[in-house]
Amino acid sequence: MNRPILIGYQLLTGFSDASTGVLLLAAPGLALRLMYLSVPSDALIYISFVGAFVLSVGLACLYGGLLAYRRSSRAKLEIVWLLTAFTRASVATFVIGQVLASTLEAGWITVAAADGACVLIQGIGLRRGWLAHVSR
Repeated sequence: MNRPILIGYQLLTGFSDASTGVLLLAAPGLALRLMYLSVPSDALIYISFVGAFVLSVGLACLYGGLLAYRRSSRAKLEIVWLLTAFTRASVATFVIGQVLASTLEAGWITVAAADGACVLIQGIGLRRGWLAHVSR
């Protein structure tokens, strides 16, 4: 993967997750309305709690962008990719299971799809050594 694409990917995933996380923390009802999703109003505190985790994934992705920009060690960025992929895979699996069990509305599948796409990109990239040129 060439460096500008890698930095762009890191910034896209980082800013989207970090901003979503902040919005989920500060205004969970608004965040869900913007995503065309809903939950019972008494669940909003738990959605805020989830926002802290979404924010942390976004910050990790932004850190990955900084690593790529600074041409830091490949191993550091590989760890960012591996750990954020674990988190995203867990979220995607959970959401798909809950949608299939009808405990979450079908619209939540977009969350699983976005996280699943990142898992695929990062998993394939790690397997094929896409980050090999980041430290050059």
